[in-house]
Amino acid sequence: MYAALRLQRKLKRELRQGGVQVIVVDPEPYMTYQPFLPEAAAGSISPRHVVVPLRRVLPDCTVVIGEATAIHHGKRTATVRTLATEEERTGTVDIHYDELVLAPGSVSRALPVPGLAEFGIGFKTVEEAIGLRNHVLGQLDIASSTRDPEVRDAALTFVFVGGGYAGVEALGELEDMARYAVRYYHNIAPEDLKWILVEATDRILPEVGEEMGKYAVRELRGRNIDVRLETRLDSCADRIAALSDGSRFPTRTLVWTAGVKPHPILASTDLPLNERGRLTCTAALQVEGVEHAWSAGDAASVPDLTADRPGAECAPNAQHAVRQSKVLAENVAASLAGRPLTDYAHKYAGSVASLGLHRGVAHVYGRKLKGYPAWFMHRAYHLSRVPTFNRKARVLAEWILSGLFKREIVSLGSLENPRAEFKLAADTGRHPESS
Repeated sequence: MYAALRLQRKLKRELRQGGVQVIVVDPEPYMTYQPFLPEAAAGSISPRHVVVPLRRVLPDCTVVIGEATAIHHGKRTATVRTLATEEERTGTVDIHYDELVLAPGSVSRALPVPGLAEFGIGFKTVEEAIGLRNHVLGQLDIASSTRDPEVRDAALTFVFVGGGYAGVEALGELEDMARYAVRYYHNIAPEDLKWILVEATDRILPEVGEEMGKYAVRELRGRNIDVRLETRLDSCADRIAALSDGSRFPTRTLVWTAGVKPHPILASTDLPLNERGRLTCTAALQVEGVEHAWSAGDAASVPDLTADRPGAECAPNAQHAVRQSKVLAENVAASLAGRPLTDYAHKYAGSVASLGLHRGVAHVYGRKLKGYPAWFMHRAYHLSRVPTFNRKARVLAEWILSGLFKREIVSLGSLENPRAEFKLAADTGRHPESS
C-alpha cells in the first residue's frame, strides 16, 4: 500500500491522463496496521480504525480484491483468483504487467505440534484479534456459569506461545482487559486467572535488548504471569498444553505467535529465492538478476548497507518495510523515466513494545526506557506511523475517550456467525424477538 501510495503521488499526471496504470492486488480491501492489533483485541481501539481502506487512499489506482495464485514473470503475467471468478466459477484471471512489485508480507509459521491446527489461535489479522477478544471474554462467561471445576480451570488458563512482539503485547493487553473485566463477575477474582507465556529461547523481546528483555520478564512475572523461558510446546491435543519441561495445563485458549514465514505465493513464482524462501534483492530493491521485478518488506532479503558486518540483511519488520516501500516506489518511477536508482540504507533506530496499559519497554537510539515513558513513546510512535490523518485522528480520539470512560467488556462472538439466529428461526419456527 505504501509503495502504491508513493507511486500515486509521483505519477499523478500520468495516472490521470491514462499513460500509466497502477494495479493493486490484495485478498482484502484494506491494509492492516498490525502494531495496533493488541490494542484492538483489548478494546482500546475499534477494529475499523486498525485498517486502512485501499480504495479510499488509492483513488487513482486500480484495486483488485483477489489472491494471486501464481506469477510467471517470464511472461509478465499474474494469475489471480477474485471474488467474481469464484462466483462465476471461471477459475482464475490473468493480469498482465510491465513492472512487478511483489510485497505480500509473511504468514504465521505453524509447526507440526499435535493439536495446534485444531485448537490454536493466530494473531496476525484484525479478525483473529477481535476473535481472540471475544473468545477470552467468552471463557470468563463459561467459568462464571459452570459447576465443573475442571472446565472452570481450563477456561481461566490462557497459554501464549512466542515471546516476540506479537505474543508479549497481545498477552499484556488481554491480561489487562481480563483483569479489569472480572470485577463484573461475582465468582471470579483476578488471581483465578492463569496466564502462561512460553518462549523457546532464553529471553523475550530480543529487539529491545537483553536488559530491557529481562525487565519485561520481571514486569510480567510481577503481574502473576507465568513466563517460561527455554521451553517449547510439545502438544496441545485434547485441549491440554504439554510443555517440554514436563508441565501440563488444561486450557481452552492457546495463542500461537511463534514466528512467521514468507508468504506461500513466493514459491509459486519463477523468481530467485534464498534459503529462507525470501526474494533475493539488491540494495535498490530490485529482485537480483531479474529486470522489472521489485520487492520490499518481509518477502524481501535486502542487504543492510548500514550494518557493521558484511552480508547483513535488513530485519523483516515494519520499520524497514515502510521505508523500503517509499524507496522502491521512487526507483520504479526513476526506472520508467530512465533515471539512476537509489540504494536503500537505514540504520535501525531501535524498538518499542507495550506490556499493557501504562507499561512498556523501549530501546531507541541507544536510550533505554521502561514503564510509563516507554508506553507513551510506543503510542506516540505508532500514532505517527499509522497511515492517513483520518486514522490518526480517530485513534487519538478513541485513546482520549478510553481514558475518560470505563473499558468496554462486551463479547460480540455472534458476529462470527451472523446467520445463526435467522437460520435457527427458519429451521425451528423460533422468532429471534422472543429471546
